[in-house]
Amino acid sequence: MDEFHKIRRLPPYVFEPVNRIKAKARAAGADIIDLGMGNPDLPTPKHIVEKLTETIQDPRTHRYSTSRGIPGLRRAQAAYYERRFGVKLNPETEIVATLGSKEGFANMAQAITSPGDVVLVPNPTYPIHSFGFIMSGGVVRSMPAEPNEEFFRSIDRAVRHSIPKPIALIVNYPSNPTAYTVDLNFYKEVVKIAKEHDIMVLSDLAYAEIYFGDDLPPSILEVEGAKDIAVEFTSLSKTFSMPGWRMGFAVGNERMIRALTRVKSYLDYGAFTPIQVAAAAALNGAEDCIKEARDVYKYRRDVMVESFTRAGWPIPSPDATMFAWVKVPEQFRDIGSLEFAKRLVEEAHVAVAPGVGFGEYGDDYVRLAFVENEQRIRQAARNIRRFMASA
Repeated sequence: MDEFHKIRRLPPYVFEPVNRIKAKARAAGADIIDLGMGNPDLPTPKHIVEKLTETIQDPRTHRYSTSRGIPGLRRAQAAYYERRFGVKLNPETEIVATLGSKEGFANMAQAITSPGDVVLVPNPTYPIHSFGFIMSGGVVRSMPAEPNEEFFRSIDRAVRHSIPKPIALIVNYPSNPTAYTVDLNFYKEVVKIAKEHDIMVLSDLAYAEIYFGDDLPPSILEVEGAKDIAVEFTSLSKTFSMPGWRMGFAVGNERMIRALTRVKSYLDYGAFTPIQVAAAAALNGAEDCIKEARDVYKYRRDVMVESFTRAGWPIPSPDATMFAWVKVPEQFRDIGSLEFAKRLVEEAHVAVAPGVGFGEYGDDYVRLAFVENEQRIRQAARNIRRFMASA
């Protein structure tokens, strides 16, 4: 039987072969050190869990919630943006709560895309940035992921040569998977170009609080006039170690937020109310827990850079995110990132994410996540040293 049209537009899930091998090895008793999925292993801070358990005792909170987010949660997100970025947001018209930033991205694509619309998407990038638009009938044109002059030249070429003209541009800094970061001047240029050519900008800022230097990742909405053309997506998954809670936000341009809110009103009743109440407590609470998580990821980054480099596989030291974007060792580059990742699981018992899963221009790389403790990271380095010596 033929596949449905939308399913045919989606390629095979690149990570599935690695997941299958990983599951088989574990079933056979192998101890797999999993650096593949960006799945935070740190516990959700105690005060957030306590707010959830307190709220869930009230049976009134067990009823349907509201898809755009309870008022207290939207006010908490507005307060966070003003405190962190100096950006004022109207909780009624410029903020909608989402079931994680991934759902928000996919439904925003549904809301703004007509069949055949061209969207400019970095390559490599987080898969939903592309496939949200592909599933919505859009056409993706690849952009360089690195935020340099070629990035802006590519926008210029796309505007001149794409028919129809691009409707939207995706930016994601700090970037998943590459860990690239930008300053506010980069966003100023993006906003200037987007306004000149009437292009919407969707900014993914999921890693705003996972940074390791003195330079805080900025929001595109800090740029004057950015709200005329931009919406930004954030998530509590990494900031507060709440990945399974599925809590995120879209904020910014009122017209785009209204469109997303309307689409969501047909699809869901929002997150479980106690989760929303606990999420508001997270945003309104002390920020010590954010710094503690950041310090853990920084320490793990340093351990990985040091131990993997000594094992013969040099790891660049990222300035932000919970990932290292690492070139496949020279002797394995001809087999591609997927086959290399399979061999790592089978022969070194270390799981990584193949770069090709983030776009064809990522095939010389793999992504490593800082989601195992120091001892496990050092064990992974020892396993890889033996693997490379015997390859």
